[in-house]
Amino acid sequence: MKQLIKHPYWLVCLVAIVVFTFYQAILVTDRYVSTTHVVLSSPAVAAPSLDFGAILSGTSGSGDLLLLRDHLLSVDMLKKLDAQLGLRQHYSASDIDYFSRLKGADLPIEKFHKYYLSRVDVKLDEYANVLRIRAQAFDAETANAMTTLLLKEGEAHMNEMGQRLATEQVKFIERQVDILADRLTEAREALLEYQNKHELISPRAAVESLSAVVAGLEAELAKLQAQRMALSATQSDNSAAMIQLQAQINALQSQIERERRRMATQAGDALNRITVEYETLELQAQFALDLYSSALSILEATRVEAARQLKQISVLQAPTYPEYSTEPRRIYNITVFAILALLAAVIAHLLTAIIRDHKD
Repeated sequence: MKQLIKHPYWLVCLVAIVVFTFYQAILVTDRYVSTTHVVLSSPAVAAPSLDFGAILSGTSGSGDLLLLRDHLLSVDMLKKLDAQLGLRQHYSASDIDYFSRLKGADLPIEKFHKYYLSRVDVKLDEYANVLRIRAQAFDAETANAMTTLLLKEGEAHMNEMGQRLATEQVKFIERQVDILADRLTEAREALLEYQNKHELISPRAAVESLSAVVAGLEAELAKLQAQRMALSATQSDNSAAMIQLQAQINALQSQIERERRRMATQAGDALNRITVEYETLELQAQFALDLYSSALSILEATRVEAARQLKQISVLQAPTYPEYSTEPRRIYNITVFAILALLAAVIAHLLTAIIRDHKD
């Protein structure tokens, strides 16, 4: 006893250990812990074999679990739990020891949320990709109800978030499909109007047909010119046969010239100009069709992705219904506190000895 009086820090250490042991063993209120282990899964919907990664992006795997964890620990979740389970009244009940209970049912939400984080623990096992949820309450019913409601509200929130994003994507692409459909209609109408204006279904085919006609006329002209050359060896240019043959040659040359002018000239409705303009309109219509087809494919892929945005919480371990309290861990807490108190007393003793040596 004299040593304790001489070194009061040992007395303080002993009193602190006794008081803390008495509090942990007698006064502290039991807390019941309900646990559950969950993973997030999506429907196995096969998407079309197209790459829409730049359009449809989102989190997956541990990313979704981290989003779920953040929501479970949020103020919004606390408000839902309080509204349905009356957590403020439960945690601030007068039969709970002073140091364990919530200091008043009317505390600001910030302090209530801080207390909530000390009673709810959500950890992500990155190796197994599993979310482990623990909820503490001062009776087994409330603890089990908390974990059950956390699962229900968490799943609803993830589905709402995913579906909202998917719905916006579908609406955006549907608007683009409508715009591209109008663009395709305009391009086709322009093509039809051009065909009707020039009374040609296919200018390219008309050019090919005229080229064949000109080639035939030139073949016939070559034949007549050969006949004229052969006939000129026996008859004069003024003979009836030569005059008739020359007239046929002149007629063929005039016809060939007219056909060539139809195909190509610097002014008017030459077929080469009509063909170029027609092919431009045709390419525009084909490009509009390709865009419209791609947009339809993307729309279908987005609808499939919208179904895959649904998140289902797969429960690996259902919320447990605790049969006895596991918190606080009295022996562990007392042991740790005693070690720390003794360590503090040792440090005080060493400091006192050092000061005494310096005084001497």
